[in-house]
Amino acid sequence: MKIKQFLEHHGISRNPFAEEDAQTDPVFQEHCIDSSYHPSWEKIYGDPSTPATSLVFGEKGSGKTAVRLQIARHLAEHNRPRTTQRSYVIHYDDFNPFLDRFRDRFHGRKRRADRVLTEWKLWDHMDAILSLGVTSLVDEILGTRSSRHPSPGEIRSETVAKLDRHQARDLLLLAACYDQSTQETFEGRWHRLRKCLKFRTWFAHWDLALGWFFLAVVAGITSTLWAKGYGETLSSWRYLFWILAFGPWIPWAWRLWKNFRSARHILRFLRVGNRELNPLRQVLMHFRPAEIASQPLPCKDSTDDRYELLLKFQSVLDTLGFDGVVVLVDRVDEPHLINGSAELMKSLVWSMLDNKFLKHPGIGLKLMLPIELRRFVQREDREFYQRARLDKQNMIPTFEWTGEALFDIANARIEACALPGSAPTLRDFLDPAISDQRLLESFRALRVPRNLFKFLYRLLVDHCNTYTDQAPEWVVSSQTYESTLTVLLREQEAFDQGTGPG
Repeated sequence: MKIKQFLEHHGISRNPFAEEDAQTDPVFQEHCIDSSYHPSWEKIYGDPSTPATSLVFGEKGSGKTAVRLQIARHLAEHNRPRTTQRSYVIHYDDFNPFLDRFRDRFHGRKRRADRVLTEWKLWDHMDAILSLGVTSLVDEILGTRSSRHPSPGEIRSETVAKLDRHQARDLLLLAACYDQSTQETFEGRWHRLRKCLKFRTWFAHWDLALGWFFLAVVAGITSTLWAKGYGETLSSWRYLFWILAFGPWIPWAWRLWKNFRSARHILRFLRVGNRELNPLRQVLMHFRPAEIASQPLPCKDSTDDRYELLLKFQSVLDTLGFDGVVVLVDRVDEPHLINGSAELMKSLVWSMLDNKFLKHPGIGLKLMLPIELRRFVQREDREFYQRARLDKQNMIPTFEWTGEALFDIANARIEACALPGSAPTLRDFLDPAISDQRLLESFRALRVPRNLFKFLYRLLVDHCNTYTDQAPEWVVSSQTYESTLTVLLREQEAFDQGTGPG
């Protein structure tokens, strides 16, 4: 007996439980993303007009990624009708590029995952977040967005024109340090952004023009004197001519050396970027010394300059119509350097648990963290709690689902897959001998949506394998239900103990 035949008999167009990952689940993304919510949704999502941090600790399959996608969808809907008071969304959920670049700075035994992550600090997180945010913003301004994440909101040319020269300079400095796009050359993209911002840099090259002018004048004078036979005069005054020819280059050479040092320091302390020395130095040469003399740059082992850069980024966003920033942190257990290790996850995440950072004005971090990290939180000392102030972070200590909530999710997915004119429910294809109380008890034992979907999918497979196409049975028996549930719960227990694949 085919599963499709069974589902169509009950008025269902496709299997509602075939997918287990929210990122690749069409039923969730097309239907349930706007209708199925965890009971803690309001606390996690908060108010878009006042971004706030939330910490969610949940086991695998509990729906952390689904909540992240729901937050992104709701913020996109919040932004769509607005040109101001929007929320700028940064998806901080792919750590591999940053960790790979960070690890490339170490050699020998220092490249071991545990030693690498011990060196990972809060400012590295801030650099990574700024890299994602600035790259996305530059993409929006230039109209070259190709990220897999949805656009944070349209940015019109007339809105970009509202940026004054100081904000344009700030954005260009941020792009010089943090724009990680690989769609075109770094310098070409930076100059396109400069032209879009109408940021003129010709006066920054006055010292270069001065050097060429004196060199041309001296070359003209010496060639004229040589042609008229004053070779001996030239020989006598050669040191004066050398000074006149190359002395005016000193201001340019000094600025070149200062920008070279600045670029070298940025590359040394910006440990998650992919920038090269010479292109960065050339870009810095387009700013007048006074324009960048007192500006913060990521050239120290500290968070002070990063906070200032974050404020500058927020100021630019505010002018462009985004008065809040939401950073969605997820999948911290998936980077290949971490490979699911709870200790390595702690090394990566713990530096981020700083109240000053989590409560930064205008920024809300939504951290979807594995349940294993909660056990580390419970073992921490008073100093950690004073620094992190988790009591102020809208913490969800366990992202749990009740049997009733999972029952509603199952019915919502079935409804989403229903054929036109039909209204099937989960009870329609279960034996009436299976009471509602038994259903809720078994769903409660499954704990999370992923286990529920695995169970219901396997239940349909086991039932259909028991009957033929010529002699179908349209109701799942209680015996099949109980035997399938027993096998899945045994596998779930093995997974919890670390001896099964889950």
